[in-house]
Amino acid sequence: MQHALTSALRLTLPWRPLRARSYASDGAARGPEIQVRALAGPDKGITEILMNRPHARNALGNVFVNELLEALAQLWNDKQVRVLLFRSGVKGVFCAGADLKEREQMNEAEVGVFVQRLRGLMNEIAAFPAPTIAAMDGYALGGGLELALACDLRVAASSAVMGLIETTRGLLPGAGGTQRLPRCLGVALAKELIFTGRRLSGMQAQALGLVNHAVAQNKEGDAAYHRARELAQEILPQAPIAVRLGKVPSNKVLTKPPTVAFLTPHPG
Repeated sequence: MQHALTSALRLTLPWRPLRARSYASDGAARGPEIQVRALAGPDKGITEILMNRPHARNALGNVFVNELLEALAQLWNDKQVRVLLFRSGVKGVFCAGADLKEREQMNEAEVGVFVQRLRGLMNEIAAFPAPTIAAMDGYALGGGLELALACDLRVAASSAVMGLIETTRGLLPGAGGTQRLPRCLGVALAKELIFTGRRLSGMQAQALGLVNHAVAQNKEGDAAYHRARELAQEILPQAPIAVRLGKVPSNKVLTKPPTVAFLTPHPG
């Protein structure tokens, strides 16, 4: 597996930046905050979304959210995307949550619009046709954890730190965390974590079932990414249509009664 992974690292297409836009934050001046890359060789079928806003620790600002929405729209109908992997280009952080400095510059109406767009982003990630994996190699706080919760699978470094910490700042999780965390962990435990704003390590998160896998961090700081890539490699040999269809009842069962969530099985 490691040999295949090493070979695959030499067989990747270059990162494809999205067109810079002129939004409220300064992302356009600093370059693209979201980049997309399709892997090749034995990893063909894996597409990566790189989140790269180092000056703000990948905080969810206007440019970041718009570029991520644009990336998802571009990839939505691409059948070559068998697995979509979210990773960070900023060492030690996955996503630090909402950009509160940027939000301070908004009026009440603008905040409401932005929160709605943020919820829309998380819903788009959750509904993406192909399996999605979050590679959490560092901090995933507030909206950063909500982004990971919107993914189908989560892999964390043991040293990663995550939590819905909004209550420690007089806020509430506003991008789906109050719905997705209870579905992941159960209502009582989710309430405990939200009420206390508790931060969890990757190992603690795995023990609770918040992440699928937790791995010891390496000196490069990308151990979760490599484990997430291995997980994606396990998905690649499976029938792509069956895998995509498998998401539908799994997602519906979260919001609908079991009888509504059933799909008509196809003859084997």
